[in-house]
Amino acid sequence: MAATAYGLCQFIDASPSPYHVCATVAQRLTAAGYSELAEADRWPGRGRYFTVRAGSIVAWNTGDNADRPFRIVGAHTDSPNLRVKQRSDRIVAGWQLVALQPYGGAWLNSWLDRDLGISGRLSVRAGARITHHLVRIDEPLLRVPQLAIHLAEDRKSVTLDPQRHVNALWGDGDSPQFLGYIAERTGVEPLEVLGFDLMVHDLNPARLSGIGDAFVSAPRLDNQASCYAGLEALLAAKPHSQLPVLALFDHEEVGSTSDHGAASDLLPTVLERITLAAGGNREDHLRRLSQSMLASADMAHATHPNYPDRHEPGHLIEVNAGPVLKVQPNLRYATDGRTAAAFALACRQANVALQRYEHRADLPCGSTIGPMVAAGTGIPTVDVGAPQLAMHSAREMMGAHDVPAYAAALQAFLAPA
Repeated sequence: MAATAYGLCQFIDASPSPYHVCATVAQRLTAAGYSELAEADRWPGRGRYFTVRAGSIVAWNTGDNADRPFRIVGAHTDSPNLRVKQRSDRIVAGWQLVALQPYGGAWLNSWLDRDLGISGRLSVRAGARITHHLVRIDEPLLRVPQLAIHLAEDRKSVTLDPQRHVNALWGDGDSPQFLGYIAERTGVEPLEVLGFDLMVHDLNPARLSGIGDAFVSAPRLDNQASCYAGLEALLAAKPHSQLPVLALFDHEEVGSTSDHGAASDLLPTVLERITLAAGGNREDHLRRLSQSMLASADMAHATHPNYPDRHEPGHLIEVNAGPVLKVQPNLRYATDGRTAAAFALACRQANVALQRYEHRADLPCGSTIGPMVAAGTGIPTVDVGAPQLAMHSAREMMGAHDVPAYAAALQAFLAPA
């Protein structure tokens, strides 16, 4: 197994936006012998392939036999952050600002007083066509400043208004227009930019931390740690009785209801086309779905040492103690006894410890792509993850030893012995 904490850091540093996650994964897949297929192409029946739809990517390896049931690892490419508004330029009290707004459940105070770069994509006219250009500027162009403690009403805290308090400093009143500057830095003509999807990212690199490099300190661990572990698992999995698939979706943090989110037709369409390309029919496809299984890989809450009372006392979760099986009886997670047993067996086959998580019954529980993919495909699903602290913060933390253990468990799930 090639997965390492340092490899995760490299993956995250290369992937400041969902579009960059797809590019990073595609590069690794191509280097490993996978070929990209456009959805408009006629697909071949056997081989190693992937297809990209905006900020989502699906990859699969048929091996020599494309008729086996699917084993799927699903995760998401997006993370909570601050995104650029369509009319971004503002001037307030002599300051030149870029108007931002929260995406997903961003923990807003964690974004204050950070040097922020710009990433995402521009959609540009090229004659009669539209082309899409990745944007990445790793320079401290933006900053959202904290209010001085002397100006706070109680000198203890400030409640952040997402409309007024997360706009970023850009210049002193004599700076260029924001979108035009980004276009020029990207090498395109500003007047040809017809649309954009731009966001900010923390410029501090991912790194190992703690005594003995016991931890990973990084942005976007939720959920790039799962994307990385799932990719390493796919690359290492050898198809035997199952056909391994990796499905990484955008827009999980805002409900997944887009043309390429987990609630879209992307995964069902890809799976059916794999069956049809190999010579099967609709009946064959429905039969293989009934024997398939999916692991919804998202991060899990480690027990916080400063807030242990916020956790279910019977299910305390440690870092560097193995992947996490997530159960919630009201189906915020998709796990049931059948799928829990399958992942527990995978952990035993991978020789890694397994932890079991339940949320406090008196607190609202987050969800994942698991329930919606299970409902949309009819594939039995298990929700799993790796433990972390500071979920949805601009910078998060997990155990370094959990990275290879997580990938090993997912590999064993994709290719059970």
